[in-house]
Amino acid sequence: MAGRQIQITDNLDLLLDVLPPHLRAALERRGATDQLLEVVLDLGRRPEARFPNDTLVLDDAYVDRATLKYITDRVGAFGKDNRAGIERTLHRISAIRNRQGEIIGLTCRVGRAVIGTVDIVRDVIESGRSILLLGRPGVGKTTLLREAARVLADELRKRVVVVDTSNEIAGDGDIPHPGIGAARRMQVPVPALQHAVMIEAVENHMPEVIVIDEIGTEAEAQAARTIAERGVQLIATAHGNTLDNLLQNPTLSDLVGGIQAVTLSDEEARRRGTQKTVLERKAPPTFDVVIEIQEKDRLAVHHDVATVVDRYLRGVLPRPELRTRTEAGEVQIAPPAPAAPGWAPEGPFAPPPPEDRGRPGRRILRIYPYAVSRNRLERAIREMHVPAYIVDASGEADLVLTVKSQERRQPMRLRDAASRGVPVHVLRSNTGAQIQQFLREHFDVDEGPDHEAALTEVERAIAQVLASARAVELEPQNSYIRRLQHQLVQRYGLASESKGDEPFRRVVIYPR
Repeated sequence: MAGRQIQITDNLDLLLDVLPPHLRAALERRGATDQLLEVVLDLGRRPEARFPNDTLVLDDAYVDRATLKYITDRVGAFGKDNRAGIERTLHRISAIRNRQGEIIGLTCRVGRAVIGTVDIVRDVIESGRSILLLGRPGVGKTTLLREAARVLADELRKRVVVVDTSNEIAGDGDIPHPGIGAARRMQVPVPALQHAVMIEAVENHMPEVIVIDEIGTEAEAQAARTIAERGVQLIATAHGNTLDNLLQNPTLSDLVGGIQAVTLSDEEARRRGTQKTVLERKAPPTFDVVIEIQEKDRLAVHHDVATVVDRYLRGVLPRPELRTRTEAGEVQIAPPAPAAPGWAPEGPFAPPPPEDRGRPGRRILRIYPYAVSRNRLERAIREMHVPAYIVDASGEADLVLTVKSQERRQPMRLRDAASRGVPVHVLRSNTGAQIQQFLREHFDVDEGPDHEAALTEVERAIAQVLASARAVELEPQNSYIRRLQHQLVQRYGLASESKGDEPFRRVVIYPR
């Protein structure tokens, strides 16, 4: 797929005009303002200009109240979300206030309309299916939304309405930024009313497409479902980095169908090879497609969300289509990776995480349990994330797992397995601890003395993130402990990622 030339429009002069002259002059002397991300001014600190890989101190003098007032007098009024803008631009000025409501800090964020970014997923957007964009803050979700609105309105001649809660999509002022093309824009008076404006857009203006930034509450998720059920194409963003993050978020999981516990009959549980109580998708997904924006020029596309969620709840990790834009502007599409050889797609466990597959002993193992609790074995495999699954016959197994009492009796099935050369591993007793010990030894999973300390650390960090709404970085750990830390973070509806290189790779926890 060939890419188009990317063009950037930022009206940067209009943002620089609100800065005091000496700060603007310092910025212009530095040059490379086309890479400027934001200017940060905090009372009693030196003013800074931030770039993708650098921070520039603009003045040795500390920011005073007069400097802050100089800027606030030149921008629009601050709303209840403490944001203001410059009319007909995408620049955003966000305020920090003290307890008395006085402004003591400003973040002047550069907004850019980037034309051409949508080409990497243009075919998906033109398909008419509802699309949900996921990704960390600053990765380009809003930029892609804006470009999608323009393409659908101008090039496909569709009736597009943008529900613009913080004026980030279409800029400040009553006249929307040309970056959204002919799309119409509905502003939201206060963020808490976004869901009401979403419904109003459908009922009053007959759109074919609605574009929404940051669905974050249960009311907004319900409004999105109502809109989708009326046959309107939705293109939106939501909090979360990946599809499985979204599934773990009880507030927003309905966007991809939701999760409910279902009790199976004995016969159905035996047929599936699972416990009687399993998790299943509750309803059709609101969004047909989920796009994870991993980097500015790298996206992962889940084309059939219903199927992906169903398989995920049966333990099959999502295998999205990967799309990358090269430096030459061409778009390369890599189809979903095939399932690992021998993997049972209907099994109740997930394959090992990518960072673990290179470790010793990570070959996929088919286990036939004889007189060993199937439920305990399933739980151990699932919790430890080792590449193993249970089979229903010893003839399909790489290994038979049994207990000492059965080894002494030597029943027919064990003798048959031994005669075919299938290894038989004997546990001292049929307990969860014995099963986990076997899996640790077979797959070379380390659980050192700092295992409990690492989980205690992540619990404290979660409490800190929830209290402060700021990211917290944990101590470096091995891949197995990092996996446990990620699972614990997900239970609290927070986001996390692993950063750094071994042996210093560590987990970072982010707020909602």
